[in-house]
Formats: sequence, structure tokens, C-alpha cells
Amino acid sequence: MLFDYETLRVIWWALLGVLLIGFAIMDGFDLGVAMWLPCLARTDSERRILINSIGPTWEGNQVWFILGGGAIFAAWPSLYALSFSGFYLAMFVVLLALILRPVGFKYRSKLPNPMWRSFWDGALFIGGFVPSLIFGVAIGNVIQGVPFHFDEFLRPFYTGTFLALLNPFAVLSGLLSVLMLAMHGAFFINLKTEGPLQARAIKAARITGFLLITLFIIAGAWSLQLIKGYQLTSILAHDGPSNPLHKSVMQTSGAWFNNYQILPATMLLPLMGILGAFFATLFAKRQALIAFIMSALSIAGIIGTVGVSMFPFILPSSSNPAHSLLVWDSSSSQLTLFIMLIATVLFLPIVLTYTAWVYRVLRGKVTPGTLKENQDVAY
Repeated sequence: MLFDYETLRVIWWALLGVLLIGFAIMDGFDLGVAMWLPCLARTDSERRILINSIGPTWEGNQVWFILGGGAIFAAWPSLYALSFSGFYLAMFVVLLALILRPVGFKYRSKLPNPMWRSFWDGALFIGGFVPSLIFGVAIGNVIQGVPFHFDEFLRPFYTGTFLALLNPFAVLSGLLSVLMLAMHGAFFINLKTEGPLQARAIKAARITGFLLITLFIIAGAWSLQLIKGYQLTSILAHDGPSNPLHKSVMQTSGAWFNNYQILPATMLLPLMGILGAFFATLFAKRQALIAFIMSALSIAGIIGTVGVSMFPFILPSSSNPAHSLLVWDSSSSQLTLFIMLIATVLFLPIVLTYTAWVYRVLRGKVTPGTLKENQDVAY
């Protein structure tokens, strides 16, 4: 086989990160625009402009969410089983919120009644805000560790509660996620609109950008000083399929920062998260496209920071640290990972090429004039 088992696991850990970053960047501005709908748009025409700026592409962007979930299911089955069962109620709320998006897009324009349209505007706001918040809350809990363990038959048991997920650091992470996607959405509005609506978007993007930088620094300091990370102390070599019970793990303060000492180049990721947001605010007024790209780089840096900080942990256990899931002991078989890699190498470039073509075709501003020209298909 072209790659050994250990290398395949690392490749799929990196690919999972790429898919999550792709979802946050591509569907993130959809969620962000929806969050700004009640705030930035002052008239029904402006609200229609915001909706139609994402209307042609939001369904395609949501595919990144499905790809991420599918990759977790196929490449990291233990992670899928624990996260989707442990966070079941939270994920159910996310799905309900996401269901509001297609309904809101389709039904809002059916009637001209202001109350009718205001109701669906609220539904679209919920469909943007709630997933953004809960995804961040989930990451905050993963960083702290999730209460689960395995029995001798490798059956997973989650012992936490829904309310326990809403702890202070997790809520901070949720707010950080909301600000991150709201900033990205505001920069997209800046790219796709003009006039007073664009001016308000620039102001909103700058405010959320600086708030994002502040919260990101606070979250990093909190993680360093107040959160015990996880450190692998030994792992026993064994033949056979992945087994998370053959290791020992300890919790210690500052453990999530060890990788930056081992490989200092990884410090570029948190710097990219901070500087990307900072430079996006600087370029917002004169270079809308560059500002949007900088916003995307900020998202990649923030998410990448979490992944690199936790490596090789994927899902640490707070109730039994030795049962934590690692890159090395929670993946699918070597053959499964290899076949999936071949499929990814063949099809991912096609997806990216098609996506680039779609956005090239749909480039340009959304204005009252374009809505009038496309009144038969516009929302």
C-alpha cells in the first residue's frame, strides 16, 4: 500500500480539518449574512438584497457540512458515535435551526405582507445564529474534555448532561464562533452590495473583527491558565484494529500549548487568526475581495489553532483520560482510509473546480436593479 497506517491516519486528521475549515468558510458567510439580516437591512429591498446575495449558493455551501459529517462517520467511527450521541440534543437543535433556512428562503417571498416577511426574516436569523453558537459551544467542550468511557467490549458511554455543556468556557467559545462567522458574513455583504448597506456592513465587520481578536486572545489565555489540557504519557503497541484502551493519559495545565514548543512554526496559525481579522478590517473599505480573503484566512487560523493544539487528541475524555480518542487509536481500518483517500484525490478537485466556476459566474454586486432583472428567480 502506498501509505502506512500511521501516515494515513495523520492524512485523514488533516483532511478532516480541511473539511471543517471549508464548511466554516463557505457556509460560514451564509450563516453570518443571515445573522445580520435584522440588523443591517433597513428596508424590504435591502433585506432581499442580503437574502439574494447568498440565495444561489447556500445549498451548495452546506454540502461541506455533509462532507465533514460523512468523513467523521467513515474515517473516525468512534468519534462519530460519541460526539453525535453525547451532543445529541445540541445537534438536534442545530438541525432544527438549519431546517429553517430552506423554508425561510422559499416562503419569505410568497406574500408581500410585512409581518409575514418579518417572521421569516427571524427564522433565517435563528438558522444562522443558533448553529454558529452551538458549534462553538461544542468545540469549547471538546477542548475541556467530554465525560465518556468505554467498557471492556469497547461500547462507549457518555455520562454528561445537556446543561453541563453550557459552562463558561464553552459559552465563550460559542460567542467566539458567532463573532467569527458574523464577521465573515459582514465582509461578504461588503463584497456583494453597495451604497448605505455596504457602509453599514463595513462598520459591522470592523466591530466584530476587533471583538473577535479580543475574545480569541482571552480564550487562549483562559486555556493556558485555567484549563487542564491532556498529555499522552504512554501508548502500548498492539496488532489489530484501533483500540483506545491501550494508553495512559494525564491532565495538566498548559498541555494544549506543548505542540507549539515542539514545533514553533505552528504559532503561525493563531497569528493568522489574529492578523487575518486585523488586516480584513484594514482592507474592508477599498479592497472588499482582499478583506473577504483575509477573513477566510482568519477562520482557517482559528480552527487550525484548535486542531494543532489538541493533536494527537481528537476527543479527550474528562471522566477517564486514558479512554480519550487519539489520531492513532480511533480511526477506521487502513484499507478504508486508503480507499477514501483515493476517492478524495479524484473528486475533491472536481468539487473545487466546479465551486470556483459557480462563484465566477455569480460574481458582481446584488442591487435592486439585478433583483428586478431576475424577478422570476430571485427570492
